[in-house]
Amino acid sequence: MKLQTEIKVKKQEHSQIDYDSKLVLLGSCFSENIGTKLSCFKFQSLSNPFGILFHPKAIETFVFRAVREMEYTEADVFFHNERWHCYDAHSKLSAVSKDALVIALNSNLRLLNKQIKEATHVIITLGTAWVYNLVESNQTVANCHKVPQKHFNKKLLLVKEISSSLKKTEALIHSVNEKVSLIFTVSPVRHIKDGFVENTLSKAHLITAIHQCVNQSPSKHGLQVFYFPAYEIMMDELREYRFYNADMLHPNDTAIEYIRQKFQMAWMDSKTMLVSKAVSDIQKGLAHKPFNEDSVAHKRFPENIKMKQKALQLQFPRLKF
Repeated sequence: MKLQTEIKVKKQEHSQIDYDSKLVLLGSCFSENIGTKLSCFKFQSLSNPFGILFHPKAIETFVFRAVREMEYTEADVFFHNERWHCYDAHSKLSAVSKDALVIALNSNLRLLNKQIKEATHVIITLGTAWVYNLVESNQTVANCHKVPQKHFNKKLLLVKEISSSLKKTEALIHSVNEKVSLIFTVSPVRHIKDGFVENTLSKAHLITAIHQCVNQSPSKHGLQVFYFPAYEIMMDELREYRFYNADMLHPNDTAIEYIRQKFQMAWMDSKTMLVSKAVSDIQKGLAHKPFNEDSVAHKRFPENIKMKQKALQLQFPRLKF
């Protein structure tokens, strides 16, 4: 008896991820979840230096400014609720000082510029096709920063608008890095504030636009574009609410780990998976809290962990624990 439908994930024969790979993850909170996991396993990764970016236009703007080295000035930030904000960035970058915010924005732009140029893989997770445009300028914002809704017009991006935005992002990345692989995925987090039907429509627009880009791969820019079905895995394989947090919207740790393992199976070879298992064992050992610190077993335990660290670092000197 089979009690679960399984999403078959194709093993990538080329452009696999290993411990020499350099990864950039951009997009919704799901990018941060997977990015945290990759960082824990000591892969070389950068996740959302501008904070969570939910929609494709926000990602396009960030990549455009980073690649073109268009730094921010005081004219690009504003004061609201006793803090300085930028409409292109998440509120985690907001600051009490105007100068501090501008410095942080430009520092992260330079960081992304460097990382995109060196990246082997850029992973972009799209969360929604709904966007907010400022009434006064028609600027599409990445975050409203709790500015009253009357200052914005809400809009659902058309499939052709999303596809155009993704292609612009592709071209920008490829203009500074000809060998990078681009992996798209759709966040399984449902944006219920938009409405149930509206959320489904949004996800459908995102998926359709992404597949238009993937089906044209390699594009005229020569960029290799792929799709990883995180959304489908969550909606089908993990369709039970036991795989969600208490809000019944966000995947819980079990679901995130399951999807990470699926990603690993698709994008990593057996050797890399063995190394990541060894790294995981060391990380768990470092986090271990003994019941009796004076026991003989515990006194030997740190030495065993150090031996495992040294053995791995002989193979991968850049690994730091």
